[in-house]
Amino acid sequence: MIQTVTCIGAGFVGGPLGTVIAHNCPHIHVTVADINESRIQSWTDGSPSFYEPGLNEMLGTVQRRETSEQNLEFVTTVEDAIQRADLIFLCVDTPTKSSGIGEGCAADLSNIQKIARTIAQVATGEKIVVEKSTVPCGTADVLQELLTTCGSPNARFEVLSNPEFLAEGTAIENLLRPSRVLIGSLQTPTGKRAATLLADMYATWVPRELILQMDSWSSELAKLAANAMLAQRISSINSLGAICEAAGATADIDSVSVACGLDPRIGPHMLRGGIGWGGSCFQKDILDLVYIARSLHLHDVATYWESVITMNNSQKDRFLHRIIACMYGNIAGRSIAVLGFAFKENTSDTKNSPAITVVQRLLQEGAKVSVYDPRVAPDRIASAVGEEVDKRNLHISPSPYETCFMADAIVLVTAWEGFRTPSDKPCPEANNGAPTRPHEKFEYLDWPRIAHSMQSPKFVFDGRNFLDGTFLANQGCRHVRMGNSTIRHPN
Repeated sequence: MIQTVTCIGAGFVGGPLGTVIAHNCPHIHVTVADINESRIQSWTDGSPSFYEPGLNEMLGTVQRRETSEQNLEFVTTVEDAIQRADLIFLCVDTPTKSSGIGEGCAADLSNIQKIARTIAQVATGEKIVVEKSTVPCGTADVLQELLTTCGSPNARFEVLSNPEFLAEGTAIENLLRPSRVLIGSLQTPTGKRAATLLADMYATWVPRELILQMDSWSSELAKLAANAMLAQRISSINSLGAICEAAGATADIDSVSVACGLDPRIGPHMLRGGIGWGGSCFQKDILDLVYIARSLHLHDVATYWESVITMNNSQKDRFLHRIIACMYGNIAGRSIAVLGFAFKENTSDTKNSPAITVVQRLLQEGAKVSVYDPRVAPDRIASAVGEEVDKRNLHISPSPYETCFMADAIVLVTAWEGFRTPSDKPCPEANNGAPTRPHEKFEYLDWPRIAHSMQSPKFVFDGRNFLDGTFLANQGCRHVRMGNSTIRHPN
């Protein structure tokens, strides 16, 4: 039985994972280790540096346990945490390589290999080392060889693949009620035994039938495949939305989405038209898949998956061209409010957010841009916009009403629940079908107040097909949706 667990890396994966294990397995002592002192301090203080619904509440519950029952700690002493662990989760970043062989496509494994070498140097006895980070196929085999070769004679290692399937904004829900848990191992008696020990830990709160044991290669590929196929669905529906817009008729992508989603072979999830996907995972994992395919001389396969990214980029371009076209071909000097900057709702993450491209391009066209996001700090917005554009016309506001005051147009980029318009009819769920958690409370925007403060012709460009066009038209606004060529004019 596993009694001590260490999660190396206190970021979006390691911190929530350690918290959920400690919460559900009071018999296991969990250590989350990271060399970043400020990051560890924020966890110790009960206030992680990123926003994730339900995380702070669960963390507080665990940290408020009686001293004798405390089973979660956050430390910077990584080597000590390794030595006392039965099982070690590797939760470090694996970004796309910026130089060398595979530049721009392959995953950079330097962080994970550095930690593996540290484990080899300090570990004694039996250790189960678990890949939680997303890695290329075959990484478990490489780590097994590295640990065995570089480790001390009295240490024995088994490397498992246990990919995370966390979506930012629903990470705690994903950990508590996963759709599946994959555990890949070497198909040896000791490898299968290690996989069973990890499965036993998960079975504390996850039904056994959802815990799947397989070989490491399949587990590693399944993670890349899942993200690639989710991104593919969004790019596919957006490609159909482009046809709807270009047709100039009454074709509407929301109707097409509903019709396709009712087919049980397809289903409705991830079929909402919009400006496109972002985040740290989809593009990175697709590029890794492209690199693997090319390495195996499967060039048609590589081109196929590369087109998913191409489609996503062109979706942002089309949205920006439509904004300019609707505003009479010139936005220089026009005031444009951008609502939302996180790559999606219920997270503070701005990695690859469509909002970055939108704001940069609006500034390049000479517009005066004001940005508001309820969860992204102003300094993070400014940093994400970057230095390659002139930011003298960029204003980052703490208030949506200040952001929209005297705006010629509003561009909605992130489907925060609080941005909804009032409506008697059901509005589509945000996050491509993911339900809003009932415990969350939102302060909804006063859209009549916003509309009254805008300058005519009061365009509202809905990058998430999230707003009620009829309601906005009744407030004197012109509502422009994606995947539909028409403009909802004021009544």
